[in-house]
Amino acid sequence: MGSSQSALNFGAGPAKLPREVLNEVQSELVSYQNSGMSLMEMSHRSKEYAAINKSAQDLIRELLNVPINYKIMFIQGGGLGAFAAVALNFLGKTGSADYAVTGTWSAKAAKEAEKYGTVNLVFPKADKPGKIPDQNTWTLNPDASYFYYCDNETVDGVEFPYIPETHGVPIVADMSSNIMTRKFDVSKFGCIFGGAQKNIGPAGAVVVIVREDLLGNAMKICPSVFNFSQVSKENSVLNTPATFSIYVMEKVLKWIQKNGGVDGMESQSDKKSNGLYAAIKNSGDFYSCPIEENCRSRINIPFRVGGPQGNEELEAKFLEEAEKRYMYQLKGHRSVGGIRASLYNATSYEDVMLLVQLMKEFQIQHQN
Repeated sequence: MGSSQSALNFGAGPAKLPREVLNEVQSELVSYQNSGMSLMEMSHRSKEYAAINKSAQDLIRELLNVPINYKIMFIQGGGLGAFAAVALNFLGKTGSADYAVTGTWSAKAAKEAEKYGTVNLVFPKADKPGKIPDQNTWTLNPDASYFYYCDNETVDGVEFPYIPETHGVPIVADMSSNIMTRKFDVSKFGCIFGGAQKNIGPAGAVVVIVREDLLGNAMKICPSVFNFSQVSKENSVLNTPATFSIYVMEKVLKWIQKNGGVDGMESQSDKKSNGLYAAIKNSGDFYSCPIEENCRSRINIPFRVGGPQGNEELEAKFLEEAEKRYMYQLKGHRSVGGIRASLYNATSYEDVMLLVQLMKEFQIQHQN
């Protein structure tokens, strides 16, 4: 690939970052603000990093309209670390929590929480993900410490089209793969978290938003780095944070703000996903999406090639053809197979239309 040719990155994460942000990072990499030092070399207690830390938190508060009684913090450990942190901070209240398992990541979260208390699955785990059972069929525990769900399943392509009703039980949501892609009412949640490496930055940092009244109840065994009260009290510099990741994240958040905020991202997200789903629908079953229409993700779109069950030989050829056109990371997750296109904020509508064009040309060439 020539140096001027930009890859079309449909990876599920770490994912594509806005090119202008990368260019800006490149220009500052060796000497941040003419200091003669890279930001990577500076203390996390320096005035330069303190300004970035504050700006990133302020941007999140503004972009998501986060109420004043919520704390915003950054932790490390990825989504997997956050699965444990959530349980360690909140499960001690009653010793049990409700979990909605709709795919790979909510299943992992429930398994992690089982180490620290009782987990009630509000509906039976499906043999094959791809749907969200009707809320009327859920078995909720009114005494649960919290209700947990994954707003968008990155692997399985399932996204909640609504915020569940829990009748006062605090809601905890993993929004790793769809945070900053649509508007939502933060005040309906007790805690929201998301790894940065999909829509808002590089890997290494996790954004956590917690309602203040839920702080201060961490279990004794909770490590300090995962104790939300301690991290918040120390303004996310309890230990050395992922300074470079947060530095890049702050730039991505500014990019989101400049490009219409969350409203602008949501509009683009709808346009991109509608375009790709239309191509699947209009293919006469040559392409098929295994997810029920009422909960199809706008962000991670899995599909099969060559019929509803998929033709692995054709799918391998499709991936080969995609790479010839500089389209990368379209292979479905190893547990699901097929193809998966991830349409995060930095992926443009034009990128998606180039994928749609490939799909149409590939079908003409390979349809029996």
